[in-house]
Amino acid sequence: MATIMVQGTTSSAGKSMLCTALCRIFKEDKYSVFPFKSQNMSSKSYITSEGLEISTAQVLQAFAAQLEPSPNMNPILLKPTSDRKSQVFIKGKLYENMGAVEYFKFKNSLKSMIKETFDEAESQYDIVVIEGAGSPAEINLKQNDIVNMGMAEMADAPVLLVADIDRGGVFASLYGTVMLLEEEERKRVKGLVINKFRGDKSLLEPGIQMIEELLDIPVVGTIPYVHLELEDEDSLSDYEKECNNKKQDDSEKEEEIRKLARIVRENIDMDYIYSLLNK
Repeated sequence: MATIMVQGTTSSAGKSMLCTALCRIFKEDKYSVFPFKSQNMSSKSYITSEGLEISTAQVLQAFAAQLEPSPNMNPILLKPTSDRKSQVFIKGKLYENMGAVEYFKFKNSLKSMIKETFDEAESQYDIVVIEGAGSPAEINLKQNDIVNMGMAEMADAPVLLVADIDRGGVFASLYGTVMLLEEEERKRVKGLVINKFRGDKSLLEPGIQMIEELLDIPVVGTIPYVHLELEDEDSLSDYEKECNNKKQDDSEKEEEIRKLARIVRENIDMDYIYSLLNK
């Protein structure tokens, strides 16, 4: 019964894929593992065998964890219908079409459902891998947060913060994100992960040393940029992947997930990750 949470400095930093990799790594290491994202906003969704609608990211993570997709993995799904409105799905069922301000006020009433759903998963699985959304430093949205640090608090989870170096400004985004958190929230961030790195890691080392000194948080992984044929639900994905245009069979998906898990395992300090789980 352990939890770990992955948050990002931005959308498209690599949260979903890191969670997918961790689900598979923990499964390979003989643990039962359950993916969880309290709230996901995505125009793409998946309909389960029971006719319930959840996000594609948690479906991929379920595949990595070798589980059937369940609405308990993504209890709230927001599907945009315009710039200001979204369909709100709760436990896979359409609840209402809501405006952004209306939902912002409404979401606080969902905390008990989220906590109950999470507690149930935690009681049944060895490890729950929780994914955040966007950035925890969106200070205009932090009130009554249910998906980033608010979720970390509900789950009492250690947090890995992942940043995308391919877009530039990786050290500024890590530093700025951590420093915009409340002191108690900062204490939850136990490791930094630099994602989508290209080049010679030795050139990165001075920056890693400086950010570790500035934040007193270790950089526990530098994940290389790698092309994967796994569906990316994020609107900011770098390219249109082939699998968005054709049905990907399970054997192809399995091959890509194994590749992803191997790359992450080779480039992240799994001993340190396990030490966080054992506290």
